[in-house]
Amino acid sequence: MSKNRQVVLTEGPILKALIALALPIMATSFLNTFYSITDMAWIGMLGSRAVAGVGVGGMYVWLSQGLSALAKMGGQVNVAQALGRGRRDEAGQYACSAVQLTVIFAVIFAAVCTLFTDELIALFHVGDAETVRYAVVYTRITCGLVIFSYLTFVLTGIYTAQGDSKTPLVANFLGLFVNVVLDPLLILGVGPFPRLEVVGAAIATVLAQFIVMTVLVLGVIRDGKKNVLSECYLFRPSEKKYYQGIFRIGVPTALQSTAYCAISMVLTRMVADFGPAAVAVQRVGGQVEALSWNTADGFAASINAFSAQNYGAGKMDRIRNGYWIAFRTIAAWGCLIMALFFIFPEPLSEIFFHEAEAIQISVSYFLIIGISEAFMSVELMTIGALSGLGRTRLCSIISIVFTGSRIPFAMALAITPLGLDGIWWAMSLTSVVKGIIFTIVFHRITHNGRS
Repeated sequence: MSKNRQVVLTEGPILKALIALALPIMATSFLNTFYSITDMAWIGMLGSRAVAGVGVGGMYVWLSQGLSALAKMGGQVNVAQALGRGRRDEAGQYACSAVQLTVIFAVIFAAVCTLFTDELIALFHVGDAETVRYAVVYTRITCGLVIFSYLTFVLTGIYTAQGDSKTPLVANFLGLFVNVVLDPLLILGVGPFPRLEVVGAAIATVLAQFIVMTVLVLGVIRDGKKNVLSECYLFRPSEKKYYQGIFRIGVPTALQSTAYCAISMVLTRMVADFGPAAVAVQRVGGQVEALSWNTADGFAASINAFSAQNYGAGKMDRIRNGYWIAFRTIAAWGCLIMALFFIFPEPLSEIFFHEAEAIQISVSYFLIIGISEAFMSVELMTIGALSGLGRTRLCSIISIVFTGSRIPFAMALAITPLGLDGIWWAMSLTSVVKGIIFTIVFHRITHNGRS
């Protein structure tokens, strides 16, 4: 990578290196958050049924990320560790293998979702015909063309592993611009554009993802041999050991991502028993919560690359110091979002909802979920650090066990006078527990010198 884009992660001041890599990633996360919130705000003008339909369809887009997470995490960690060891050719092989697997996964998932859309949406037992119609069309478009988001996700990970977070920032900015312009034009029908409603939202999303992917691919061409993907040939298989290396690191992350989504789908089905407004609140609340989630995830990507490269270079003290710097930063941000949810729950709700019932449900959501924001941020950042050390299996076990506990916990609380609020409490309190446990685990592993 050229000097003005690459951040040296294995030498020099730790804080400077982390900030230089993290700021563009965090800016990218903010762009993605802004995009999601803007999308929901425009869709919200169509009513809570449209929001609920997009929320249900979006669950399968989220579910699909388990496959892309396998290639992304497996590729990113192995590329960064290989670069830390000074083995650039090896890093290139891992990167190319990750891209090849991504294309295969995207084609398979798109085929399944396109052929069985009605059956997949029926699993939620939504009950409202209009909501189902919105969910079906949104799923067919976004999942059928999921290859664009898949490649964007994996290419971003490979850029980050090399210490370049600026190129993904530029790509996502252009994608956001396209989406912000197209959303009102295609959803509501402005000027010569037809009113496509949810179809328009799906088209705008897919086109934006295509733009981001294209910019990232052009970045590889621009960089030439300075990019580890410069000599990648899509239809030339890599050696078996590279695929095995990606699966070894990536499978636990994929299982964790898929399990988390599956658990959320079960919870969404429980929420659906309380009506379309409740489903809409869960969907919108998740998008607003992305103010902390996406930021923490962006910082997690930074500490992941930092930990992986320094692990490859054998610098454990540097990893420990970097983690605690990141911990203080992300915990402070989580507390800020928590304060936002506590102080302004009603104004936040009124941005997206115009029905009294939905606003009331949304206010309760923000007040309860707000308790967990700092803990959730620390959890995601710590998963990034541990994954950089190759401990994806441990992260998967902890995450699946405690996230899975939300289901019985929510079932028990939902039949009490808490009702729907009981489900929100189950989600919030388990996030608190996970944040504490992951912090303790990282301290013990790095304190004992194991990885």
